[in-house]
Amino acid sequence: MGFNWLFMLAPFAAILALLFAYFFYKQIIKHPEGTDRMKEIAEAVRIGAKAYLKRQYVVVAIFFVITSLFLVFLSFVLKVQSRWTAFAFLTGGFFSALSGYLGMMAATASSARTANAARESLNKALRIAFRAGAIMGLVVVGLGLIDISIWFSVLHYLVKYDLRLTTVTLLSFGMGASLQALFARVGGGIFTKAADVGADLVGKVEAGIPEDDPRNPAVIADNVGDNVGDVAGMGADLYESYTGSILSSAALGASAFYAMPKFTLNAVILPMVIAAVGMIASIIGIYLVKAKEDANQKNLLNALNRGIYGASILIIIATFFIIKALLPNNMGIFGSVITGLVVGLIIGKSTEYYTSSGYSPTKFIASQSLTGPATTILAGLSTGMISTFVPVLSVATGIIIAFWSAGGFKSPIIGLYGIGIAAVGMLSTLGITLATDAYGPVADNAGGNAQMSELPEEVRKRTDALDALGNTTAATGKGFAIGSAALTALALLAAYIEEVRGGLIRLVNNGWVFKDIAAVVGSSDTNVIVQWLHHAKIADFMKLFSVNLMNPKVIVGIFIGAMMSFLFSGLAIKAVGKAASDMVEEVRRQFKEIKGLLEGKAKPDYATCVEISTKGAQRAMILPATSAVLAPIVTGLILGVSGVMGLLIGALSSGFILAIFMANAGGAWDNAKKFIEEGNYGGKGSEPHKAGVVGDTVGDPLKDTAGPSLNILIKLMSMVSVVVAGLVVAYHLL
Repeated sequence: MGFNWLFMLAPFAAILALLFAYFFYKQIIKHPEGTDRMKEIAEAVRIGAKAYLKRQYVVVAIFFVITSLFLVFLSFVLKVQSRWTAFAFLTGGFFSALSGYLGMMAATASSARTANAARESLNKALRIAFRAGAIMGLVVVGLGLIDISIWFSVLHYLVKYDLRLTTVTLLSFGMGASLQALFARVGGGIFTKAADVGADLVGKVEAGIPEDDPRNPAVIADNVGDNVGDVAGMGADLYESYTGSILSSAALGASAFYAMPKFTLNAVILPMVIAAVGMIASIIGIYLVKAKEDANQKNLLNALNRGIYGASILIIIATFFIIKALLPNNMGIFGSVITGLVVGLIIGKSTEYYTSSGYSPTKFIASQSLTGPATTILAGLSTGMISTFVPVLSVATGIIIAFWSAGGFKSPIIGLYGIGIAAVGMLSTLGITLATDAYGPVADNAGGNAQMSELPEEVRKRTDALDALGNTTAATGKGFAIGSAALTALALLAAYIEEVRGGLIRLVNNGWVFKDIAAVVGSSDTNVIVQWLHHAKIADFMKLFSVNLMNPKVIVGIFIGAMMSFLFSGLAIKAVGKAASDMVEEVRRQFKEIKGLLEGKAKPDYATCVEISTKGAQRAMILPATSAVLAPIVTGLILGVSGVMGLLIGALSSGFILAIFMANAGGAWDNAKKFIEEGNYGGKGSEPHKAGVVGDTVGDPLKDTAGPSLNILIKLMSMVSVVVAGLVVAYHLL
């Protein structure tokens, strides 16, 4: 079975990341939260966030129990899956939820402290907010890699599974992480955007009061939403992106190097080791982030980029020696890692260009507000659509280069492994890139706390500068997640083919007889069939299932997959609209019925607004999540392997492009509004500002609910397809 000591880098780096996360948390809580009013607001947000997550986890737990029973049926009754599948699935969901929860606890502990630090200096506020984001980044990568390391050791070294079965079973761990992430993103996104839209439309547009004004009944719900959606939801999202890229690459490594047993184990652990050194590089990069007191948004962005670029350079150097040690005969895979990093940086810069208020696309949207909400919305839609060009072209080029670098034109399966490794490369510095993403909601909440606590205007200016930068870094983080999702989903598509192969091998070894396969092989001897299945090229193997564009089942699957992206997004946006409508009515009611509220002489009923968002999210997150799980199962049972291949291709292509469009359009609308609030085109309270607010509210569910959830959707459907591949094969070939 062998053992390579480089594998130990994975658990070592994971533990190191968790220790640094704890160290940063202890540093943060040493800082004071400020005045009694600041503490009161921070506590209200903490209580609301905890209460929402507790209710969400109850609903998710029920769903997980039902899904686990289905996996137990596949494993112990039909015996088409490993008996460890259900357990791996549950731990994937648990650690995904835990990473989001711990990140949220750090964020809620940091927002008031960031606002209080802004009373002294911009740099001090930046450091606290960024360290809070760093906790999220380090917790996500630490928990993800330690869990993968433990499961790999258990399955391969204790249970003594071969590497193919070990890595495929680990994909069920990824399925659990993806399912939990989908609930967290959709539920948290509905909660936060319902509150945000309701607060903005009634507070800013109708009542003409500032953002985060304490007179607005939805303001606490809005701040709670930032934490449950943009922190807990995002943490679970990127946890599954991170683990999914590692697991899919490991599964491909087991198949790609199956005929080279000397390197099979090395190919499997390579993505884990790359992730480990990326984690160490991220910790170093975190210490490179600092800014001067008079820093503008460009200076702040440069400060964050210094950390990201520094970590990227370190990972490039380290990865060269790692690949030389593990796969010396295939150094082209180093080119795949570089490709992933470069594509990630290009997507990040493209996202920054289309969403930052310092560039022409966002300024154009702001200028269109002069003629009203309709032209503002049209400008945002067109900007979002145009913004897909560079990321799609970059990912497409990256796929070809990563495939070619790994030697894919000689061995397609190794080329596909190279694509998976490119996704690992893109996410290798997630510890710091997620820190720059999670920092945004902390800065946003800090600004809300400053406004509600009636701190001096200069404090709000500092938190606004951090918040505006946070919108750009959040959009960049979503770009990384979406770009990696495209590469990971493609790797999972290849992993699905290999699991169909592996499922067939297990079934044949267990005595199942498939006449169609025997006819193709030309023998009914079990050993001959198994050897053919092991060594058949992908193209020859897929002929068993007629996977080609002339097969109507493939075309139908493509249509269904493409439709799933739009159906899923529509359900999520509709849910936000419904909950936001209820929120608008409640805020209007309180302004009308609570005497003296608008004059600041009475307190609003914050709790009712929190409850509206909570109920709206709980009701609406079930259907999208259920559809994502059922689609590949139903498609597989009706259309077979060829239909599932079409489904995954359709979902990948449509979901990837739609997600970029929605994330960038929403980010651009948000920063266009902030550009107006800085005093351009009439400033706050002007008609262009109201038009900008309307554009922002349209973009909110796109960028924070539907858009980021799509990258989870395409990977979740891929992983579900892998897990139920044995069932689909057995059902159709018997």
